[in-house]
Amino acid sequence: MLTRNHEEFRIQALQLLDALLVFLAFWFAWDIRDGVLSLLGRKVADEELRSSIYWTLYIAVPFTPLVLERFGFYRLLRAKSAARSVAQLFKGVAVMALFIALFAVFAKYTDVRRLALGIGFCNLALLLFIRDRITKNYLSTRHVKQETKERIMLVGTREETEKLLQELDEEITGAWNVVSHFNADTQAVEDLYNLIKEHSVERAVFAPKGVSFEKVANAVEACELQGIEAWVAASFIRNQIARPAFDSLGDKPMLVLRSTPDLSWELMCKGVMDKVGAILIILGTLPLWIIAYIGIRVSSPGAPALFSQQRAGRYGIPFRMWKFRTMVPDAEAQLAKIKQEHGNEMDGPVFKLGKDPRIIPFGHFLRKFSIDELPQLINVLRGEMSLVGPRPLPLYEVAAFSKHTHRRRLSVKPGITCEWQIEGRNDIKGFEDWVQLDLKYIDNWSLWHDFVILLKTVPVVIFARGAK
Repeated sequence: MLTRNHEEFRIQALQLLDALLVFLAFWFAWDIRDGVLSLLGRKVADEELRSSIYWTLYIAVPFTPLVLERFGFYRLLRAKSAARSVAQLFKGVAVMALFIALFAVFAKYTDVRRLALGIGFCNLALLLFIRDRITKNYLSTRHVKQETKERIMLVGTREETEKLLQELDEEITGAWNVVSHFNADTQAVEDLYNLIKEHSVERAVFAPKGVSFEKVANAVEACELQGIEAWVAASFIRNQIARPAFDSLGDKPMLVLRSTPDLSWELMCKGVMDKVGAILIILGTLPLWIIAYIGIRVSSPGAPALFSQQRAGRYGIPFRMWKFRTMVPDAEAQLAKIKQEHGNEMDGPVFKLGKDPRIIPFGHFLRKFSIDELPQLINVLRGEMSLVGPRPLPLYEVAAFSKHTHRRRLSVKPGITCEWQIEGRNDIKGFEDWVQLDLKYIDNWSLWHDFVILLKTVPVVIFARGAK
């Protein structure tokens, strides 16, 4: 049976195989290059120069399978068309080629042989395409023979088991040979013992909705006593967003419904990217920090250059967020008066005003190019914020949320930039639209998505798009 664990194991095995193919593709690229140059009567690079460009292997071998996984290259292998495989390979190879080219430029590797790299990428694409087609054909023919399919018993009412089969992907059910059905609601558990023995059942799949827990427990026990695995569908729980997973507390099994990214290497890499990225950005923008500090002190004498405010962090836990001050010192005390006199450009609990009279002249410049946000990199280093995530809101705005669903944006660490920054920024007037962008980010989170958002944020900041 193709379960999630089986699928993840298969993906990891294919990634290891592909890493080997990537190594071979670039290793033999140099030999092919030398042969081509010899045919053309041109000088062949000596062995010392050849070994000096093997650094590409350290990048291409481990990262190519990871990039391909991001484009879905290892999913739905049995049903994937050749055209889809080519498209995924093209995207993955293009990303790796760009990454290696940028690395060569910034690392100042002047001895890179473009012909060898080009041949290497062509070899890579060809080998991986052949491997992908062989894998597809193997998986397709492997399930054609009825005797190779796993002997499955469905347990539950006829209606629910049929519904379960309809909802499952053919990639899964194609490996099944459903040999029996046990109606746990109307049949005695003794019948289950007989059916398992009669049909040599390998695994029982439960669709327990509409069946009492006691009858389900008795049926699971019958499978357990005969050494048959019992897989119980959690369809009795109506989850719309959360993803179900199984875990344990001590020796107690637990069904977990999680609507946020699960702990993974990808999530750990996000934490590393936050810390390293924050340090690099601070070092790269240090002159802007100095300009902002001097400009604020000169344009607003006697007032501090930095402003801090209590914001809602992950799960609503308060933290002190830092910014360069762009308003008069008593700006928060004037908030109620400003709302009464000038209104609010945003609906809902969030306050936004394009021409806020509390902003000092130099503050407009800082806001236009988002320089006022730079001190939040300190919050990133402290672990209170991330480079990418929903923007943290003041505590009083969070307390004014009108819908319980709005709090789901607090389920991840807040960030300096997110979908709101690159898709609408201050042009978005509806708080509900803002929340939907944040929830879209949470539900579709990936490290690659974070990287794309960071790249898209750069031109937004440089050209001051949507800033006020």
